[in-house]
Amino acid sequence: MEDILPLLNKYDLPLPRYTSYPTVPYWDKSGFDKESWKKAVVETFKKENGELCVYVHLPFCENLCTFCACNKRITTNHRVEEPYLDTVLKEWEMYRAMLPSKPVIREIHLGGGTPTFFSPENLITLIKGITKDATVHPDHEFSVEVHPNFTREEHLAALASVGFNRISLGVQDFDPKVQYVINRVQSFEKTKEVVEWARKLGYNSVNVDLIYGLPLQTEASIDLTISKINDLKPDRIAFYSYAFVPWKSKAQRRYTKSDLPKANEKWKMYQLGKSLLTANGYKAIGMDHFALPNDKLFEAVNKGTMHRNFMGYTTTDSKLIIALGASSIGDAWNAFAQNEDKVEEYQEMVQRGELPVIHGHILNEEDVVIRRNILDLMCKGSTKISEKTFDTATLPIALQELSLLAADGLVKADKESITVTEKGSLFIRNISSILDARMRRKKSAGNVFSKSI
Repeated sequence: MEDILPLLNKYDLPLPRYTSYPTVPYWDKSGFDKESWKKAVVETFKKENGELCVYVHLPFCENLCTFCACNKRITTNHRVEEPYLDTVLKEWEMYRAMLPSKPVIREIHLGGGTPTFFSPENLITLIKGITKDATVHPDHEFSVEVHPNFTREEHLAALASVGFNRISLGVQDFDPKVQYVINRVQSFEKTKEVVEWARKLGYNSVNVDLIYGLPLQTEASIDLTISKINDLKPDRIAFYSYAFVPWKSKAQRRYTKSDLPKANEKWKMYQLGKSLLTANGYKAIGMDHFALPNDKLFEAVNKGTMHRNFMGYTTTDSKLIIALGASSIGDAWNAFAQNEDKVEEYQEMVQRGELPVIHGHILNEEDVVIRRNILDLMCKGSTKISEKTFDTATLPIALQELSLLAADGLVKADKESITVTEKGSLFIRNISSILDARMRRKKSAGNVFSKSI
């Protein structure tokens, strides 16, 4: 591929990752209320014949990883476990009381934080509490994110006993100097041990999260890390561009912008990582993901059923996500809702019988059309433009912007469709942003999103 540096400099802009549309900073919170959210949940539940996904945010960690911008609580006090899980199950009961029939659970995802901060016994209590009055779909996917340093075989055995079949391990980088600056010292041997436990216990998909663009990271770091990961042969790999958002995450101020690789250096890291992965049999999928040909995510791409939501890429096109726990975001396709993010206030709201939703967004007709367009770009690499994708005033501007992307070889576009080229796949966030009517009207994304490259 020809020198891409001019394009990197041109398109390395702060943009959303588009795990939703509209993205959270552009929600119309003034037009949202809890009753509208509840109504959307019930309507979508009925349309989906009772099928849903459950996301549980478990925010506690014993160790602060300075690269992380997630909502987390750093503590070694494990007495917080039972009160928190008791609250999560009370919140679930509130949703169960809304639903007109027994739910069919297609997916459960435990995110964090560090879900394995919780004891194996408490994790079993959580999952049994969620599934006790529900039907588990025969082709379900139950997944958990783990930090290998804080995961025991007993954790994975407990989760396997209640139906868990997918695991995602945070690795990021194996270079000691990078691990030191991000405060996540994690050995390859420990990571390998957790992968081996998962396979022995019957987990049928193992994912590993890697990041390029971390402070002090180099091409040699990427080479070292992916060479080791290739030895483990996980089924999927998420190879993310580092999101540097120090205004959001104060822990990221441990290092400065000068410690981060520049856009052209990040590009070389990505290209090196991609070449090492594809040489070992992985196929590039969507944005930042790779999978082996026998993995269900790769199969979903071929079938055209891959989906993207707040949990990232998924194999099921689920329209209803019930989100439990502090800061979690629920999705009813035509509506989004986010919980209170402070643990104590979240628990207080639930314990007094109040749904802990604090804000959200009800999608209008334009939002739904654009949401589908962006999903198609992110998951299929192309989309059909509807007459409702752009309003009359926006259409000429958008077509002009698309023509500039086409001139740079990133898309093929006309008034009816947009198709992402191979070169354009790295710039998928930029391409999707052309469709982002709400961000366009606000006219600013500075200090809101991470850089796109």
